[in-house]
Amino acid sequence: MIKRELYKSVWASISAEKRMVFLSGPRQTGKTTFTRDTARSFANSHYFNWDVISHKRQLVDNPYFFTELDRKDSSQPLIIFDEIHKYGDWKNYLKGVYDGYSDGYKFLVSGSGRLDLYQKHGDSLAGRYFHMHMFPFTLAELSKNRRKFSAFAQAPLADFDPGGGSASAGLLEKLLRVSGFPEPFVNGKAEFWNRWSSNYLKQVVMEDIRDLADLKRMGTVELLFSLLPSRVGSPVSINNLAADLRSNFDSVSRWLSLFDSFFLTFRISPWSAKISRSILKEKKTYLYDYPEVPDPAARLENLVAVELKRAVTTWTELGYGRFSLHYLRNKEKEEVDFLIADGNTPLLIAEVKLSDDSVSPNLVKFQNTLGVPAVQLVGKKGIFKYRENGENRILIVSAHNWLSSLP
Repeated sequence: MIKRELYKSVWASISAEKRMVFLSGPRQTGKTTFTRDTARSFANSHYFNWDVISHKRQLVDNPYFFTELDRKDSSQPLIIFDEIHKYGDWKNYLKGVYDGYSDGYKFLVSGSGRLDLYQKHGDSLAGRYFHMHMFPFTLAELSKNRRKFSAFAQAPLADFDPGGGSASAGLLEKLLRVSGFPEPFVNGKAEFWNRWSSNYLKQVVMEDIRDLADLKRMGTVELLFSLLPSRVGSPVSINNLAADLRSNFDSVSRWLSLFDSFFLTFRISPWSAKISRSILKEKKTYLYDYPEVPDPAARLENLVAVELKRAVTTWTELGYGRFSLHYLRNKEKEEVDFLIADGNTPLLIAEVKLSDDSVSPNLVKFQNTLGVPAVQLVGKKGIFKYRENGENRILIVSAHNWLSSLP
């Protein structure tokens, strides 16, 4: 069983504050298992799940039932509310719970992607919670090469062992084949992933999205999602998708936002500061279940996107800064795959190549413009070299080595 140690450190940091912790992320990433493991570190804890009838009845009969539970000692209890967002008045309920009992209890609220979506409707919980996201397995989590953030921030292109990631090479190949979702990853067989992924999409698209959004054109929504894997790696035009589907811009835009809210996809925006003739609007879309992407180069880029998205999310939730993930592209169609920023400050740019270890001219050009560290991640094993670029330099390295060192 793979322990989610990375997220335990995030929990330890966030839960030290006087706030509820909201845990969300894609379906079947292990959120419920994580909450149960977390509860074991408390002498007093109680797990509540809205989907369990007896638990639901308990809350209805006595909204503050947790105050009457037997305690093993006088230490602060942990109360876990799982899938509580399915309760119609959940925000007001949690507001009352926090306002009345936050001095004596810790509260962990977990749920599917809908928890993120529902949070946006109103602000009755403002100032009462910190957010924590759980991702599918990543190289940084699975390997033993992860660096401390302070070391990475000072030298993102150095101070890791270029030959120490042989195990991570096999992990990269496995992730590309069966994804980082725990069940297919542990099984390890592509045949199992095929069955699992098909059922997963039906559950999220046909059940979760349909039930929440009350959509009438589910066939079109399914068709839209089926078009996205072939568009990974390129800016996605909503107008073009609308034309392909014979739909309208507003509907397609809404459906894409639903895919993001339910953690089927995430999108990154172009970075425009200091970039002349940059594009401003079109976003790039990536899948959490990236073996769906048919093109090997695009699939590797998608994996890197998930790895970097996990990193910037974790760093932000730990309070290290306000990190975000972007890409670079100008109207001449010169592009670099990724840019990591802290607020309005670019920190690093990264290009992904399936096998080409000759430095990308676009990476050189955009580094000269921005003056930040640059790395070219290559899908092949055994790559590690630097290319001098004036006062800067570019690291060309096997993707598994560098990604497995991410904090």
